[in-house]
Amino acid sequence: MAPSTQFELPQPPTDAVSSLVFSPDSSHRLLVSSWDKHVYLYQLTEGEGDNANLLNKYEHRAPVLDVCFGDASNNEAYTAGMDRQVKKIDLTSGEQTVLSKHSEPVRCVVYSSAHNLLVSASWDNTLHVHKLSDPGSDPLVIPLPGKPHALSSSPTKLVVAMTARLVHIYDLPTLAAATSPPAPWQTRESSLKFLTRAVACMPNDAGYATSSIEGRVAVEWFEDTPESQARKYAFKCHRQAAPEEEGGGDIVYPVNALAFHPVYGTFASGGGDGTVALWDAEAKRRMRQYQKFPEAVASLGFSGDGKYLAIGVCPGFETGMEDYTGQGRTRVFVRELGETEAKGKGTK
Repeated sequence: MAPSTQFELPQPPTDAVSSLVFSPDSSHRLLVSSWDKHVYLYQLTEGEGDNANLLNKYEHRAPVLDVCFGDASNNEAYTAGMDRQVKKIDLTSGEQTVLSKHSEPVRCVVYSSAHNLLVSASWDNTLHVHKLSDPGSDPLVIPLPGKPHALSSSPTKLVVAMTARLVHIYDLPTLAAATSPPAPWQTRESSLKFLTRAVACMPNDAGYATSSIEGRVAVEWFEDTPESQARKYAFKCHRQAAPEEEGGGDIVYPVNALAFHPVYGTFASGGGDGTVALWDAEAKRRMRQYQKFPEAVASLGFSGDGKYLAIGVCPGFETGMEDYTGQGRTRVFVRELGETEAKGKGTK
């Protein structure tokens, strides 16, 4: 088995990383969005001393809060930002097209290739569902009962995590066919007592994981049967023992990022404590914890083949800094995983 290696991307963003995502078609193309008002496109190069090149930067009018790839053979991306706009970027020409405008900043954007849908979630308490097969059409606007903080999709489901511990699950085929706002497929209350920070869907369409600002992760299944619901669980993580002279106990950090491995179905969590851990959702155990990074882990993303894990690192707000800046302290690392590094105990 080849050992795992880790390298750092050149020319990182100059402020906090908001999201990072690999192209679904190529494990060598990586998009990074940042509070510095830019989206960065990197190309990973294989060979001796794995590394990467910055291919392009795409400037926005305000901080970019999320980015995802679209279709069109790797050359389209979609962004959500503080400028309240949902944009399409042609990664080759750099041309940007506004798809819709929200009345408040847009927090998240998710693309479903199976249904050719782009869904944006905004702090104006709405989802915009863009049917990309009909580019001239207005998006379907779905009102939400709370402010959305995280969004994730599986092959057939869309999970929206909001304030007040609200979770709505939508059926993607229903959204694709809808001409008026459909009711959620399911509504749930979060298993976690504090604000949801991240949500990630299982690649096998069976369920999802959520994380909170209070150092916990919950794993749940979609199937609404007593047996299935009895399987859900939550656990503490990303905590450190406080010094005895300060009274002992735990220092609790937010769990900022979650990402499922596309092949093995295990998942990674990243926290304000600067660590990344790998978990086996089925066996309910931690598989490994990586070395501490120099700052908080803000975002995580696996490549489509599961070979790489990208890790966005920047100062968190845990330090209570009033003059926050990620300048000079924002870094993006890429870890090339060993063959069975992310394979869980129960994985066939």
